[in-house]
Amino acid sequence: MTKNMTPIESIVVRLTALHPKRIDLSLDRMWRILAALGHPERRLPPAIHVGGTNGKGSTIAFMRAILEAAGLRVHVYTSPHLVRFNERFRLGAAGEGRLASDEELAGALDECERVNAGAPITVFEITTAAGLLLFARNPADVLLLEVGLGGRLDATNVVDRPLATVITPVSFDHAEHLGDTVGKIAAEKAGIFKPQCAPRRRSRSPARTGRRRRNAGVSSTRMTPACSTFRRRSSMAATSSRMPASPSPRCAPWAS
Repeated sequence: MTKNMTPIESIVVRLTALHPKRIDLSLDRMWRILAALGHPERRLPPAIHVGGTNGKGSTIAFMRAILEAAGLRVHVYTSPHLVRFNERFRLGAAGEGRLASDEELAGALDECERVNAGAPITVFEITTAAGLLLFARNPADVLLLEVGLGGRLDATNVVDRPLATVITPVSFDHAEHLGDTVGKIAAEKAGIFKPQCAPRRRSRSPARTGRRRRNAGVSSTRMTPACSTFRRRSSMAATSSRMPASPSPRCAPWAS
């Protein structure tokens, strides 16, 4: 073990050597490792998938506070971490939940490394697979899932029917991977939208939103969800103790 490095950090350094690139956007490697793990992405609690450029972390923090105050158990996957790698993996529990322990996280990472069998995979992909494994094995009412980079080909974009998708404000962001215009970048981020799932857009001021749309060559027509499976309630805890198991089959992605 490298001096002054924690056991989890040592595992992550070892996993980083599995791929020559730190970023290589593709879902092929994710589908392969998830199949080898028995498809944990199919056994997750209802997920709210959050993408965008600015404000993903704060949006998730607000949602977690609201949902936990309503008495729900909330899994959270975010990146990057501030101090400890474990901060990326928050397991739902009564009250405020908890970070995955070193033992839990090391076990999940070791299992992913074993089934991957040395095949090329980026460190974000294999650690995301470990997170999905942890979330599938621990009961919770909802999973807040933050996109790592982009959306369409991000390692988190393996949940077929999220409860809802959220896009925070979009601006120039990793143009070398996502495109050289805001419109191209927005298209990549919109790749997390799914049929029969209610999208949500965190609003800006009308003037600022209009300027960005014009700069991106985007129509000024506002798009709003046709229906919602995740409505705000004044007393969420009193009306339901669990989130719905899946979105309404009648829910269209959006209507202009």
